[in-house]
Amino acid sequence: MVVVFFFIMIFGMLLIRSFPAMARDPLMIFGSTWDVEAGIFGAAPAIIGTLVSSSIAILFAVPISLAIAVFFTEYAPSQIRTGLSVVIDMLATIPSVIFGIWGLWIVAPLMKTFVQEPISGSLGFIPIFSGPAYGLSLLLASVILTFMIVPIITSISISLLSSTPVELREAMISLGATRWEVVRHVALPFSKLGIFAAVMLALGRALGETMAVTMVIGNSFMWPFSSISIFSPASTLTSKIASELYEAIDPFHVSSLIELGFLLLMITLSVNSLARLIVSRYSQRRYGT
Repeated sequence: MVVVFFFIMIFGMLLIRSFPAMARDPLMIFGSTWDVEAGIFGAAPAIIGTLVSSSIAILFAVPISLAIAVFFTEYAPSQIRTGLSVVIDMLATIPSVIFGIWGLWIVAPLMKTFVQEPISGSLGFIPIFSGPAYGLSLLLASVILTFMIVPIITSISISLLSSTPVELREAMISLGATRWEVVRHVALPFSKLGIFAAVMLALGRALGETMAVTMVIGNSFMWPFSSISIFSPASTLTSKIASELYEAIDPFHVSSLIELGFLLLMITLSVNSLARLIVSRYSQRRYGT
């Protein structure tokens, strides 16, 4: 009941504080312009930037995490497992602002020189790779988010793969299966629901990340309406709130920023609800319950 009370309190606070902006502009989520002086607050660029950056991070993180988990549980010697587990735990505990500083001063120049400029020079005719290489960009934010969510998916996947029943493994081995075939046909299918839940948990972390994204995404509120290139600076719901909330004076400006927070909460709840529905439907179809 305490947990439910806190959630209702947060939900109610966001709804009440964002109501003036909702009443003034019910179509805020479709607007593409954010002009404080003119009193125009459109949320579409921030919403799209949040969804796209998180989706790209998930696309990068899932294969990396599964590869680490399979190597850890099936192939790594015990000495390497110990060191790898320490590294994974350390990555999970690094504060987001440290990731932001690292991305701003180290990764951004490297991405600009060795990734964005070569790709833009050779594949610039493709819209998503077009335009100048800024360094700070949507792609850089996605890469930083990848490093932040890989430990989450990896640690849970390792636990799931390690809990695969020994009987199933031995049965496959007795039939002449290789170690990879055991992973492919036994361990991964047995753990896929849990891995999917881990991915959704990581997606929730990526959607709500603030400081690291604010420091590396470039905070341009024009993407994707000026350019759809992933090398362009962009903005997310969290970066917009973090960069303007403490300097906002106009009541409608403050209310609009709080509405961005409310929209982020609704997106997160929708993603979690959809994930639970998918897992529930699959479980019913698989186990007939």
